[in-house]
Amino acid sequence: MGPVAPAPGGRPRVVAVGLGPAGPDLVAPAARQAVHRAQRCLLRTARHPAAAVVAEVATGPVDTLDHLYDSADRFEDVYRAMVEAVVAAALAVDGYVAYVVPGSPLVAERTVDLLRADARVALDVVASLSFLDLVWQRLGVDPVASGVRLVDATAFAPGAAGERGPLLVAQCHSRAVLSEVKLAADDVAGEDAGRTAVLLHHLGLGDERVVEVPWSEVDRTLEPDHLTSLWVPRLAAPVAVELVRLEELVRTLRARCPWDMAQTHGSLARHLLEEAYEALDAIEAVASAEPDVPPAAVAHLEEELGDLLFQVYFHAVLGAEEGRFTLADVARTVHDKLVSRHPHVFADAVADTPEEVAARWEVLKRAEKGRTSVTEGIPDALPALALVAKLQRKAESVGMDLGTLGDRRRRLADGLERLGAGDPGAPGSGETLDGGPESVGLLGDLLFDLADAARRLGVDPETALRARAAAFRRQVESSEVASRE
Repeated sequence: MGPVAPAPGGRPRVVAVGLGPAGPDLVAPAARQAVHRAQRCLLRTARHPAAAVVAEVATGPVDTLDHLYDSADRFEDVYRAMVEAVVAAALAVDGYVAYVVPGSPLVAERTVDLLRADARVALDVVASLSFLDLVWQRLGVDPVASGVRLVDATAFAPGAAGERGPLLVAQCHSRAVLSEVKLAADDVAGEDAGRTAVLLHHLGLGDERVVEVPWSEVDRTLEPDHLTSLWVPRLAAPVAVELVRLEELVRTLRARCPWDMAQTHGSLARHLLEEAYEALDAIEAVASAEPDVPPAAVAHLEEELGDLLFQVYFHAVLGAEEGRFTLADVARTVHDKLVSRHPHVFADAVADTPEEVAARWEVLKRAEKGRTSVTEGIPDALPALALVAKLQRKAESVGMDLGTLGDRRRRLADGLERLGAGDPGAPGSGETLDGGPESVGLLGDLLFDLADAARRLGVDPETALRARAAAFRRQVESSEVASRE
């Protein structure tokens, strides 16, 4: 590396230097020279087998940025904090700051990308050997001919969406991260239970390991760290592929099936409702059997969720035909809405309890929709018990006092006593209930109070009554069988 020229416009200069993929023997001479001439050196991390080279050849002060890894919960925030530290250091020197990173500054180095886009500094890059070069050599793979895709393990699910492989998964720095990768691609074995992957650990070092393992063992074979990667030769059909196939199927049905061709949003409405109830039945069957859920119940739930998904796809295809919206619009809308409704996850808001989350949700929803009441948007067509429970939850979310559970119990007792007084065979005051408006009002109050009591006890009243109806159905069926014997 030659003398460092002044940066254009008088901007301070930063030189990004790579330490290579392994030990000191793989640090390029140009990298050593850049570190030696720097007025100050900042190491992104000292956790690298060649980090000692910096202290050996540097003539200016050397500092690390390891402490910033604990400064934020998200890597993106950590990386931006590192950029701020590098820029501040560059502004304080007359020469240049060497920003020293593991591997190559040009491969999977987000901080260098951010520095390149930062108008406050001018960036030079000293090319270095990447861990990728060792990976291709160890695997015997030509990445160009094979069409390899590089994916970050910490964002594997979105990064690998729609991919079939081969994939090189970098940043596999812990067993937990490898477990998340394994679960995100749980179908990797497909019908071939013997499908394998390759763990690449400490390439170029004395304890290097290149191990082919069954997919089920990728997080159980060795203790990974920041110098661990995973080679996945082939994935099973990813979720994105299956979703595209389903959309194409709906389009084909619309083009060739007389029944499907005749459908509209309105004609499909009852089918959506029926499928939703059937999915609810399947969910309740699974929930009631937990933790030992029969495989048949799981398969039934999978089937019913598929039927419900088909309805969503059908409406989306109709929307596309009408030029109003597409399936991508539907997915994007709900994605963006959920992000905006979770500022405690994706921004700086704080919500430590489910109740705080629910309260913030209502505030955000009202502001987003421009609504004047929390009751707006609640469909009147909901089943009555579900409707009243939802209204009660909304009322509490805006601070409305609905009394205590004890208040509900007393009201229920009083109402039941009045109801009993209307029974000619029951002791009481002789008050008569004849099915008129007074009876309707009393029973409405009782059901309202029962729904609220159930909700306060953490029980969905609609689910509770449906479960009781299912039990009664079985009782009736048993009685019918017994009467025929």
